[in-house]
Amino acid sequence: MMTKVLHIEHLQKNFGNFKALKDISFDVNSSEVFAFIGPNGAGKSTTIRIILGLLRKTAGIVEVFGEDAFKKPVEIHRKLVYVPGDIYLWPNLTGGETIDLLLKMGGHQHNKKTDQLIERFELDTSRKNRSYSKGNRQKVALIAAFSAEADLYIFDEPTSGLDPLQELNFQKSVLELKEAHKAVLLSSHILSEVEKMVDRLSIIRKGEIIETGYLTDLQHLSALDVRAEVKLPIDDFSKIKGVENFHQDQKKITFSVNRQDLPLIMARLSKLSPSDLQVTQPTLEELFMHFYDSTGKKNKNGK
Repeated sequence: MMTKVLHIEHLQKNFGNFKALKDISFDVNSSEVFAFIGPNGAGKSTTIRIILGLLRKTAGIVEVFGEDAFKKPVEIHRKLVYVPGDIYLWPNLTGGETIDLLLKMGGHQHNKKTDQLIERFELDTSRKNRSYSKGNRQKVALIAAFSAEADLYIFDEPTSGLDPLQELNFQKSVLELKEAHKAVLLSSHILSEVEKMVDRLSIIRKGEIIETGYLTDLQHLSALDVRAEVKLPIDDFSKIKGVENFHQDQKKITFSVNRQDLPLIMARLSKLSPSDLQVTQPTLEELFMHFYDSTGKKNKNGK
């Protein structure tokens, strides 16, 4: 059974006259990976700093484990793990010493899982932190985080500096947390990364939530992409109601179509004797652009 771990309601944050967060609301439950996505500068890190009690909110409610995030930060921090996007480590300590220190500071110990994670992320723990690349510094923090026993894991742009193989290892480790009934809040602007792990997500832009929901439900709101190769001549197919972004290259055609129009379009397409057909769901990138144009204004098809 899932339990509510994080509750944010009508959160606002002002820096003088600048409204960094205008109206942020979402929940994160146990046994799920919740993605908080948006462009750089959208307000993701500001929201996380308020959750951690590092910034005071201007208005709204932020509760972690049922407690006000700012009133009981010590109790709250005992049950959560946080990894920022930019990691700064003690230069004269080795990676192994730093992992053990981070674990000890959080009330945890080096364990068998720590050793497995060191092997998984291929980290040379004997080297000094000052010799590490950005990616290796990130590995140190991630190994310590995944080794710790907590109820809420918060990752803010966590794969910055990691190579593609280590990104896969990160995704695997996050999914293991989900299987262990942990709650994960993942902040990112890398949409392809989020797709592989997320259960639910909120899209934020300029301090406002655009949309919140299950990924499958949000994909349902966007048009499907269709690619086909047909044998018969194409006669005014682009003028059929529901067909958008139609392109033709000899007998190969591509277009998008809303789900409710798909049965009619497929019936018309079948008359062209297709030899190849592919219908795909939109990516998160396409989903984001479905709701907002490049200026950040809501499209007429968006909710």
